[in-house]
Amino acid sequence: MDTTLRDGEQTNGVSFVPHEKLIIARMLLQDLNVDRIEVASARVSEGEKDAVKSICRWARQANMLNRVEVLGFVDGMVSLDWINDCGCKNINLLCKGSEKHCKYQLNKTLDEHVSDIKKSITYASELGISVNLYLEDWSNGMKDSPEYVYAFVDALKDSNVKRFMLPDTLGILNPMLTAQFMKQMTERYPELHFDFHAHNDYDLAAGNVLAAVNAGCLGVHTAINGLGERAGNAPLSSVQAVLKDHLHAHTYIKEENLSKASTLVESLSGIAIPPNKPVIGESVFTQVAGVHADGDNKNNLYCNDLLPERFGRKREYALGKNSGKANILKNLEELGLELTPEQTRRVTNRIIELGDKKQLVTQEDLPYIVADVLKHSAPDDKVRLVSYMVTTAYGLKPMASVKLEVNGEVFEESAMGDGMYDAFVHAVRHIYRDKLQRKFPWLSNYQVSIPPGGRTDALVQTTISWEWENKSYRTRALDADQTEAAIKATIKMLNLIENEE
Repeated sequence: MDTTLRDGEQTNGVSFVPHEKLIIARMLLQDLNVDRIEVASARVSEGEKDAVKSICRWARQANMLNRVEVLGFVDGMVSLDWINDCGCKNINLLCKGSEKHCKYQLNKTLDEHVSDIKKSITYASELGISVNLYLEDWSNGMKDSPEYVYAFVDALKDSNVKRFMLPDTLGILNPMLTAQFMKQMTERYPELHFDFHAHNDYDLAAGNVLAAVNAGCLGVHTAINGLGERAGNAPLSSVQAVLKDHLHAHTYIKEENLSKASTLVESLSGIAIPPNKPVIGESVFTQVAGVHADGDNKNNLYCNDLLPERFGRKREYALGKNSGKANILKNLEELGLELTPEQTRRVTNRIIELGDKKQLVTQEDLPYIVADVLKHSAPDDKVRLVSYMVTTAYGLKPMASVKLEVNGEVFEESAMGDGMYDAFVHAVRHIYRDKLQRKFPWLSNYQVSIPPGGRTDALVQTTISWEWENKSYRTRALDADQTEAAIKATIKMLNLIENEE
């Protein structure tokens, strides 16, 4: 079960609006094919209710309503009425899985708590709503008051409960304890279905999931990109890879869509994916050391089961001070460029020199570096920026006037935008659409950075990703001015596409 839309939304600063929740829900159920999704907590807000209604309406039409779940509370009829009004048919009832929580948060005995739960289960049955039970703080319950946990399950195991869901609410477990506690549950109650809900406070969530499944747990909870309260939940991408490769467990997850789903949630949540995040990070399929590229050329000596193609990715070979000849050759080969050994040596030395200055060197830079090093003229620029002017003033939208030469013909346009670079792109887009009758590439990512140290006089490095005709391009430029660097990167991209066309 993926809980991006409920527990994941408890990430500090994350709040999805209703239409975003629907987009993510459809992606989870259709593109990724997760078994179940937990989409909200009952009684949160009217906006949340609108979101759940729209998800349930779509899921009913798609014959997937049984896969949508909402967290509810032991509050008599209130949560269940809220969920029923949304059209949802599954409640994940939040109960107390440790004696401390029951005693000090509810001020009730176990018998009183169980009585309240049974009333909720009875009412849910009347409404035609299936019930799963969360044993909140179960991990501490097993550590401090296991007899309470057993008494809780004993009292409810014959009730109409579909799944008992066991959370490591405070993220206290390690794989050894997880295996021990889960084994105690599965051996004592072999007829029950247990889910495990991990938190990543010690960076052990994926390992704890592995241990739980190995101990007989039948369901696990995840979140896209590991979103969640505090350090987050177990990331779906990592859990899928761990279960498949280490336990040979079968799931219905469509691995090839994991990267796309992660990028979508990154965009809508505003929480960036760390470059070294396993499976989905930008850098995790990039070989930096030259010896690794050399080994890949010799029977894939530096590859493991995490092949990038599984996840809709491809292996890349970084260009920088650690690049060896093999890295350079891999990138030149992809670009269709052939160099003599001496030329390759000189290009390698130039890339190492740039790497020492902490500059990022991309594959798209290679033709320019090669031309510079070999003293040839730069690749023929079929798109040339003749001149431009951008202005901004308080209370007014920025404006840009651009004169562009495309294949020897000069065009001029002006436009407004939400920023100086946005205005520049609008003007160029007008030239392409209105005067050349051509499509303009879609900007998919924009990053600005300066070398470490925080100097105010540092050059600005702008890296922009573009989508064009089902292909991705990434161009980079350096300048003292952020807008100028972005404009240079844009002209680079237009020339790359023009040369291919």
